[in-house]
Parts: sequence; C-alpha cells; structure tokens
Amino acid sequence: MTDTNTDLRPPETLRSAVWAQFRKHKGAMFGLVVLGLLVVFSVLGPLVWQPEKLSVAEALRSKNLPPSFAHPMGTDHLGRDQMQRMMLAGRVSLAVGFVAMVIAVVLGTLIGVLAGYFRRLDGALMRLTDMFLALPLIPLLLVMVMLFRDRVAGYIGPEMGAFLLIVSAIGITSWMQAARIVRGEVLALKEREYVLASRSIGATPKRVILRHILPNVISPVMVAATLCVAEAIITESVLSFLGLGFPPDFPTWGRLLFEGLDYMESYPARVIFPGLAISLTVLSVNYIGDGLRDALDPRIRGR
Repeated sequence: MTDTNTDLRPPETLRSAVWAQFRKHKGAMFGLVVLGLLVVFSVLGPLVWQPEKLSVAEALRSKNLPPSFAHPMGTDHLGRDQMQRMMLAGRVSLAVGFVAMVIAVVLGTLIGVLAGYFRRLDGALMRLTDMFLALPLIPLLLVMVMLFRDRVAGYIGPEMGAFLLIVSAIGITSWMQAARIVRGEVLALKEREYVLASRSIGATPKRVILRHILPNVISPVMVAATLCVAEAIITESVLSFLGLGFPPDFPTWGRLLFEGLDYMESYPARVIFPGLAISLTVLSVNYIGDGLRDALDPRIRGR
C-alpha cells in the first residue's frame, strides 16, 4: 500500500543550499559573527558611547590613563577617550576596506571578462596585469599619496580628499588577482554548450556576456572580494602607520597604531586594541572567504 501522505516539500533553492553549506563552516560563522560585532561597534558605538567633553586642563590631567570603568580602553596622550576613537577609526577603516574592494572587483571583473572573451584583447590586457603585478605596491602608494594628497585636499578638503585618494589608490592597485580569476573562468565558460548555442543564433557579445558569462562568474568574484577587503584594510593600516594616510584628526586603526608606537612600552593598551581590531577584521574576512568558497562550490555542496 502506497503512502499517500508523502512529504511534498518544495525543492531547495540555491540560496538556501549555499546558506546551509556556509553554516557548516565553523570558521566562516565565527568570522561572520566577529565582523558583525566589529561593524556594530564601529557604526552604532559612537551613538551609545559618548564620554563627557573635558576642558584643556582636565584633558591634560587625563592623558595616558590605563583602562578603567570611565575609559574602558584608556586615554591617549591628549586625554581623549581611546574607546571612542577606536569606534570612529573603525568606521573609516571598514569603509576604506569595502569601498576599495568594490573598485578593485569592478575593475578586475571588467578586465577579466574582456581578456577572457575577446581573444584580440587578451594579450594586451594580461600584459597590463603582469605589469601592475610587478610594481611594488607600498612604494607606489606612498608616491601617489605624497604627490596628490595636498592637491586633492585643496579641492574637496583634507578628510574627504584623503579618503578618496587612498581608496582610489588601493582599488586601482588591487584588481589584478580578481582579473586573473575572472579571465580563467570566462575562458572555460565561453566554450560551454549554452554559450555556443547563444552565439550561433546571433546573440551579440554584450548579450552573451551579460546573460551567460557574468552570472556564472559571481561565485569566484565574491570570494575574491572578501580577500580584497582584508588586503585593503591592511594596506590602509600600513599607510597610516607610516604617517602618510589620513590626517591626525581623522583616526583609523592604523593611525592609532602609529600614534601609540612611542608609548608602546609604558602604555601597551595604546597599540594592543587597534592591532587586535585589525587582526580580527582580517582574520574574520578571510574565514568568510573560505566559507563562501566552499558554499558556492556545487561539488562540495554535494550536487
């Protein structure tokens, strides 16, 4: 006798399958939770934690205090609350990471698709990629910042000028890995049956790329994007640590590290907290990238 009450569940969607596989990756879930807490700390923290403003005399008496209930992360050499500065610095560092990632991924995806799909452009674009890969990144960024920082700041202000200059410089010099990944995927995809069929019925290259190529390179692009975020945050921290990043009154985690360097032996909390924030952010983003790589791979999902 057949069972007429069979469980007729709807078929599993791609989104639910990816999320189910992602949840199995303990490191990725840890990274997602840690990154979420850092985002909440940086974005919502300044709205909640607002220490009272001190006069000049009170600030001088409150400088370089150790962590306490009044100042959980201590104070800096000017008597400013270090926890509040960590929150404000987190906003800038995370914004630099994500905006530079968008620039690098868009540029890398565009060059990778063009190089992989159009054979006549492949040689020139890949030689351009090799040239950028051969350039020393940090010295190049230092030269760009030193040459254009004052000029850009004169047009749109020192803070926004520094932000746009650093984000653009990091994004323009970080697209090469994404371009290589996308090119390899496009070289394989353009020989698939559905792409050849689409071309055989007269579809234009633009339609083939937008309809068949780009949707199938989203998975490797997302993984490359997570790595770009970590790389951008580290690069910005290096620039700020060298004193060539944002202005002193526009804090980032790298800038806080630079300011605490002279007080490292006497007041180690000045470098521990920003260094820990950078390390946790980069570690969590890398774990999320590993989880996305496994979740977006249909072979690992068992399909």
